[in-house]
Amino acid sequence: MKRFDIREKKGFICDMDGVIYHGNRILPGVAEFIKWLHDEKKEYMFLTNNSGSTPRELQQKLARMGLDVTEEHFYTSALATATFLKDQAPGCSVYAIGEAGLFNALYDAGITMNDVNPDYVVVGEGKAYSLDTLTKATNLVMNGAKLIGTNPDVSGPIENGIAPACGSLAAPIEMATGKKAYFCGKPNPLMMRTGLKLIGCHSAEAVMVGDRMDTDVISGLESGMSTVLVLSGVSTKDTLKTYAYRPSMVLDGVGDIVRIANEGR
Repeated sequence: MKRFDIREKKGFICDMDGVIYHGNRILPGVAEFIKWLHDEKKEYMFLTNNSGSTPRELQQKLARMGLDVTEEHFYTSALATATFLKDQAPGCSVYAIGEAGLFNALYDAGITMNDVNPDYVVVGEGKAYSLDTLTKATNLVMNGAKLIGTNPDVSGPIENGIAPACGSLAAPIEMATGKKAYFCGKPNPLMMRTGLKLIGCHSAEAVMVGDRMDTDVISGLESGMSTVLVLSGVSTKDTLKTYAYRPSMVLDGVGDIVRIANEGR
């Protein structure tokens, strides 16, 4: 693995689920990590593939955990999806399955809801997912709507295990229709370029921190960033054996970033 001096990096792009928290439980070392980012005047962005929450809701969630992070430090796959659709087809209509984070992002981008003949079917995570919505989405795609997924994650960590994520929820529609979804979240380079732009950093100056090899590490690697895999989420050391590529560092959690930075002083 190609090591690097973490103190020299100007910007940090961090995943959230499995890195900052599991469900509503904050992970060890997170408060110290965020304090270090502020104290060292690092640019940072929380880039999450979870499409269910708005940036304000994520800000409030961290506040309930005792963390003071302002709203502009969050960017979600729902926002990436809305931006993609606005660029591709301004004023288009969609049939969407998801939560408030997705619907708010779509509305803010000038996209309308349509369950009769939409231009796109958009699938995100959400409790509204059911056989009825799945059947509706499948037939709309069969009738010509293009299939979009907010992110390709097949699962995500929760307090008591894992939950199916967007990749799993879009799969039945793909299988039933024979059409492949286009996913807008990590590791899509469009989302990574936006993250770098938001923190005002060149890729060589930034670090991607995440708990997944297949979205976080690969997205950082292919964007030219240094990468840190943390083992506080879905990955273990054995996970590394199944991939042909490697992160720059493997750490137990984000608290280790602070420890390594302080050791190098």
